[in-house]
Amino acid sequence: MQEKDNECFSFINEKRKEKPINRKKLFIYALFVVAMAVVFGVIASFVFVYCRLQWEDYLLPPDKNVVTIPQDYLEDTQSLETGGSEQALSSEDTQETESEQETQTSESETDTQSLETGGSEQALGEQVEITVADYQKLQNRLYDVGRGASSFMVTVTGIKSDTDWLYNDYERKGQASGFILADNGEELLILTERKNIADAQEIYVTFCNEVTVDAAMKKYDAATGIAVLSVPLALIDAGTMEVLSVAALGNSLVTRQGELVIAVGSPLGSNYSILTGSITSTANSINVIDNKYSVFTTDIVGNKNGSGVLLNVSGEVIGLVMQGYNSGESGVVTAFSISELKAMIERLSNGGDIPYAGLELTTVTNDIAAENEIPKGAYIKDVKMDSPAMNAGLQRGDVIVSMDGDVIFTVDGYESKLMSLSPGDTVTVVVKRQSPEGYTDITCLVEIGVLQ
Repeated sequence: MQEKDNECFSFINEKRKEKPINRKKLFIYALFVVAMAVVFGVIASFVFVYCRLQWEDYLLPPDKNVVTIPQDYLEDTQSLETGGSEQALSSEDTQETESEQETQTSESETDTQSLETGGSEQALGEQVEITVADYQKLQNRLYDVGRGASSFMVTVTGIKSDTDWLYNDYERKGQASGFILADNGEELLILTERKNIADAQEIYVTFCNEVTVDAAMKKYDAATGIAVLSVPLALIDAGTMEVLSVAALGNSLVTRQGELVIAVGSPLGSNYSILTGSITSTANSINVIDNKYSVFTTDIVGNKNGSGVLLNVSGEVIGLVMQGYNSGESGVVTAFSISELKAMIERLSNGGDIPYAGLELTTVTNDIAAENEIPKGAYIKDVKMDSPAMNAGLQRGDVIVSMDGDVIFTVDGYESKLMSLSPGDTVTVVVKRQSPEGYTDITCLVEIGVLQ
């Protein structure tokens, strides 16, 4: 009996039973997890894309548009002039040639018909009298071309702070003409002369509508004094942009004596002047460090303080008029041939430095070589003090015959090779140097620098 009672009061043996699964709650939880995953993925995607764009702009800034100036070559020009087949005419030139031929054919047929019918109005080969009115029409047309250039001509002003002998502060202004060389999408590039804005604390550019904006020096060539200025497009209002244009650079290698030209800018020292005349000489040249440039002489009366450009009758820039090279004695406008400056202008426009060796050279022609028994090449007339060439051991009287294995026959060849290099590059220069036994080969390593 007692055992039976003990069994009744003993601890109850429990058996756990698993709680039944609530499938509805489980389904809702699963949906919530999936929804949160989708939201997280969307947010992560937006954050990733945004951060990537920001870091790419910071670490890999977009490149500015590169300014490209097509180069002109005398060989191609001569080939076209002589009718050579080494290089075909472009489609535009071909169309113009065909049009001219058709016009000439039509004129010939008209003249022939006139002769056949006995017409006396104008016989073939008859001289046409030009009246004063015709001359005035020609002048008006030339001035129209000059006035059209005002859209790309500018006035550049440099302001310098100085102190007189009484220690009073005052400002000095230097002015020169310039022209709009290019628009790279972020800035207008202005080509001008550095002479009047060197060391200027402030530089301004005034456009044809008298709007003046700030400008900054981008790059310059110390040998020639040519400078490229930068004017951010953000500083130029929409109205001004509508009246501006970019100058077209012509091929000055085809310029000949007697061609009509227009001088614009400030050839007489006053802004936005227009003078007309013709080319009187293309044979002159100016020696600068590491190069020699052709210079056009005109019959246009100028000023030693004048600057600007020479235009052909199509309104293209073919010459650069610079104060530093105008002759006050002759009193006529002279200008650098623009084609020979294009490689340098392109490099300056893209923020590059002009390579510098420090030599004054002249070409040893066949006649000079035969007469003086000098090897053909680029003859060194002078070596600039403390220049890379002097430090490399080049001397006056040496004749450069090769650079990095490329044969050098002329100063143009030397300049082309030099322009293919960059400051800091080392070039192997082989020269012929005179000795008691005759000319011997000397090899020098020249480290290219930058002229300041």
